[in-house]
Amino acid sequence: MPFTLRPSSLALAACLAVSGGAAVAQDSGAYLAARHAQFFSDYEKAAQYYAQALIRDAANPDLLENAVTSYVAMGDVDRAATVARRLMQTGTDSQVANMVLIAEQAKESDWSAILADMDAGQSVGPLFDGLVRGWALVGEGRMSDALEAFDEVAETQGVRAFGLYHKALALASAGDYEGADGILSSDEDGGLRLTRRGVVAHAEVLSQLGRNDDALALIDEYFGGALDASLEALVVKLETGEPLPFDSIRQPADGVAETLHSIANALSGEAAEGYTILYSQLTEYLRPGHIEALLLTAALLEQMERHDLAIEAYRKIPRSEPAFEAAEMGRAEALRASGKEDAAIEVMQQLIELNPDNTMLHVRLGDTLRGMNRYEQARRAYDDAVAQFEGESEDQWIVYFSRGIANERTDRWDEAEADFRKALDLRPDQPQVLNYLGYSYVEMGENLDEALDMIERAVAARPESGYIADSLGWVLYRLGRYDEAVEPMERAVELMPVDPVINDHLGDVLWSVGREREAEFQWKRALSFIDDAEETEADPKRIRRKLEIGLDAVLEDEGEPLSVADGN
Repeated sequence: MPFTLRPSSLALAACLAVSGGAAVAQDSGAYLAARHAQFFSDYEKAAQYYAQALIRDAANPDLLENAVTSYVAMGDVDRAATVARRLMQTGTDSQVANMVLIAEQAKESDWSAILADMDAGQSVGPLFDGLVRGWALVGEGRMSDALEAFDEVAETQGVRAFGLYHKALALASAGDYEGADGILSSDEDGGLRLTRRGVVAHAEVLSQLGRNDDALALIDEYFGGALDASLEALVVKLETGEPLPFDSIRQPADGVAETLHSIANALSGEAAEGYTILYSQLTEYLRPGHIEALLLTAALLEQMERHDLAIEAYRKIPRSEPAFEAAEMGRAEALRASGKEDAAIEVMQQLIELNPDNTMLHVRLGDTLRGMNRYEQARRAYDDAVAQFEGESEDQWIVYFSRGIANERTDRWDEAEADFRKALDLRPDQPQVLNYLGYSYVEMGENLDEALDMIERAVAARPESGYIADSLGWVLYRLGRYDEAVEPMERAVELMPVDPVINDHLGDVLWSVGREREAEFQWKRALSFIDDAEETEADPKRIRRKLEIGLDAVLEDEGEPLSVADGN
């Protein structure tokens, strides 16, 4: 979105709601299948089944509206428009159909039709209607009327920023860059608080005014050194004195696309993904290649676990775009989530071949492989990343920590310990590293006093972490300080009540202080939480053995008495 909404503006969702009434009950397998598919965000199948249901009841408005929604959500706006026109012929007032038909008219630059339909009562919602009216008036060449329309939106409580932002874009699209800058630079009511897309538009305006230095200062103010590839390319042009073209809005239809995108971003995270995606898909329909809309659509599809559609959305971003790398990383993650792990790795390896000197690509590959439990391959990827380090910096700790985990999981403890120590040299009080190294020492029965110190520091930094509370209880248990171990271990279970390892540990601690029935209860809970499909340190066979003969006997069989001392 072009700016950050104030909390009061979150109420705009109520102004934007698309009617979603359930269809009249049908004695039809197609209808039931369509509803089932739509519930699981399988829009392609939903559209197919709604089409079948419409064969039996071609004028059913609810079936028609749901079909329109499904077609838009899957990105088939042309077909959605065909169904939307059929829906309008039934006399039904459908906001989603209105939105689709307005987008179609804007694509055809039929501004008079949009204005006539709005005057006749066709509506999507107050915010959408007001902004689109403004852009339709721009399309008609009626700039004064358009500015009044944007001012009217700006006077509406909760959405002032939308009206002002689009007014600035309209002025810039007409060549009035000073007027646009006056709005975008204003600090009235705290200013517009632009986000990424708005900052780029303002930078383009400043550049057109011959103020490249101010544009650079603006980008630095908002992003500092955290620039993505697209912003870095923008900065290079500004630094060379090259004037940036005003590409944010090239024609009035782009303004309608920006309206849709503004609302989509405002709704993202606040409204259901299946609703927000209507706006992002229509944005890309009106302005093909709209990178932010494509990325948003792909992210929404991933959230809905429609990985196949997300992969196709990411594919639409061409290699020439600075966002290509981010899109490919997204595509790799969608492939991984859909179970196509080898394909995901191949995508990331191809990215590295294109840009072998990009250290973070090696790190991301390592992270992905580690997430797949392919620790040996992950270790090699981290090795490649570390080999590219020039000097030392604090933020390198995460790479050494990640490599340390990969080394530890492949039984290279000396290398793992060195990596964990290096991570702590770079960031001495990092709680994740302190906890991991300390817990590792506890499990090996080594350096227990130092492990306790590390874990106590980790707890102080992250008191709400169940994993770290578990580590503290466990090291106290391994030191034979059983009474002291109870409180942090109970706290760990309170924080993470369904973790099998932590419940198992609490059972051991309770047994050690004579609370045997409670210990057995915790072991049974641990067993109930073990998922065979997930990797876990909890050993169900060992837990069942403890339930059968008790912890003392199990430890005796294992050659380890209940009281464990530091071997050093």
